[in-house]
Amino acid sequence: MPELFGLSLIAIATIVLVLIFDFVNGFHDAANSIATVVATKVLTPIQAVSMAAIFNFLGILMGGAVAATIQKGIINQQIVIEYGIPLVISVLAGAIIWDLITWWFGIPTSSSHALVGGLIGAGGAVAGIGAINWSGTMKTVSFIFISPMAGLIMGFIIVVIVIRLTMRTHRDSSNRWFRRLQLVSASFYSFTHGTNDAQKGMGIIMMVLVISAVASPEDHVFLWVAVACHAAIALGTFFGGWRIVRTMASRITKLEPYQGFSAETGAATMLAATAYFGIPVSTTHTISGAIMGVGAARRLSAVRWGIGRRIVLAWILTIPAAATISGIIFTAYLMLF
Repeated sequence: MPELFGLSLIAIATIVLVLIFDFVNGFHDAANSIATVVATKVLTPIQAVSMAAIFNFLGILMGGAVAATIQKGIINQQIVIEYGIPLVISVLAGAIIWDLITWWFGIPTSSSHALVGGLIGAGGAVAGIGAINWSGTMKTVSFIFISPMAGLIMGFIIVVIVIRLTMRTHRDSSNRWFRRLQLVSASFYSFTHGTNDAQKGMGIIMMVLVISAVASPEDHVFLWVAVACHAAIALGTFFGGWRIVRTMASRITKLEPYQGFSAETGAATMLAATAYFGIPVSTTHTISGAIMGVGAARRLSAVRWGIGRRIVLAWILTIPAAATISGIIFTAYLMLF
């Protein structure tokens, strides 16, 4: 890894912190890719997390468009270069703290938007709104609302199609087929989850390498960076966050195999499209919306909308909360040093 030569100890420590963030991301978001297969009893928990971890890692095959948005599209590159590693550490600290707070309370929020909030908060602490790249930021913020609604609509449409196609099939026979198909849909979802969420860490590590003058802002993500981030998120997924699995798998709505298949397929399709266009969306938002969509297709009362409202509130709070934490941390650093 010749790109590491010349890195300071603080830069190396920051890269390690990014990998910890990716691990926490996988740990926090384990429910995204395994909740439905656990809820429908298609796989045991240990089988589910093993499968999800493998396909999270294989998400490395889908490129780095989201990483480029995180690296260059949220805050001004000159601000990052000028204030260096302490700014990046503040970003990560804010995102990790918010992730751990929401994990503790079992609330499925977005690690991706926590990272975006951290970037906005730390950059804003030194340059105000002038630090923000509005095109990339507004694209990301708009998908706070678009991605769960798109997930809900996709899940609803797919489950309605599935119901129509299988309406003359005996329920037990249908469930046997969808138990098998759910292995495919869950793998597809894990793949898109890995490619979306690992790329956020990749973008931050490339920031560190640019600050350290071992990479230029125009460089594509180095291979070792992609491998390290995908490995970290896969390990986090393997060790899983069972508090959130419980919320996602059973408290939003009760799922059958055909519904799990529909939710995973709808959410994964949405995530593949946004990854292609480099939009850092929330995997959590998307799968939550898809689960609500398949539940609502049965009947509106099948969805526990009170739990949904709690989750939506956390979605809305994530960017400002993480921004506030990161802004406070970086402001304290500037005052002390």
